[in-house]
Amino acid sequence: MTVHIGEARIALGRNLTYGLLDHLGKKIVTGGYDDRPFPTEAELSSQHGVSRSVTREAVKMLTAKGLLSARPRQGTIVQPASTWNLFDPDVLRWLLDRKFSIELLRHFNQLRTAIEPAAAALAAAAADVSGTASIRAGYARMEAADRGNDDPLDADIAFHVAILHASHNPFFAQFRDVVATALRTSIRLTNRIRGRTADLDAHKAVLTAIEKRKPEAARRAMARITSEASEFIDTLPNSDALRGETAP
Repeated sequence: MTVHIGEARIALGRNLTYGLLDHLGKKIVTGGYDDRPFPTEAELSSQHGVSRSVTREAVKMLTAKGLLSARPRQGTIVQPASTWNLFDPDVLRWLLDRKFSIELLRHFNQLRTAIEPAAAALAAAAADVSGTASIRAGYARMEAADRGNDDPLDADIAFHVAILHASHNPFFAQFRDVVATALRTSIRLTNRIRGRTADLDAHKAVLTAIEKRKPEAARRAMARITSEASEFIDTLPNSDALRGETAP
């Protein structure tokens, strides 16, 4: 029993609550409980060699993320995907642990198309010196990445996230994790298939419009970027054809 507990705790990592949260969250999202009931608190504690308080806290966090619910005389049950908090970074990460889905990628980009052009327009109108500097720094990183001196993925994400913050709209800023996840997924696939990184000229057009305080020009420039991504996604084969792909 001692060995079992030790092995379980090593598997969960040093923070037992978050280790159990991550393990159970992945299992729920990837269908691990589709054909069987969710374990009781006592069963989870026994299976993973952790205390009832650790189990209770992990289940409480999963409930807050919309993955579980507790009902009288029914116990804790797994909720349908329609109730999951898709803006939660853990839920997004667990979703991407499933087999790669073109449909998920399409949904991500539809959200980007709705948000990012508007955020760019707001940034052109409202960005302060610090916000503009962050966008410019993101673009400088993209240039460095093009020369092989930075990570292309991280640089591209930094540029787009800086625009969300520079919009000075707190709701747009809250989309940073979703946009970062969407970019991380789509850019990796794009680079893998097309063998190239981001279009520097297209991103420079966004930066220039923001610096010149031209909201509509910034909106159009960002819309061109998201539209190009949409067009690329539409050329991809269906999920069955990409069955060998795992989430990036």
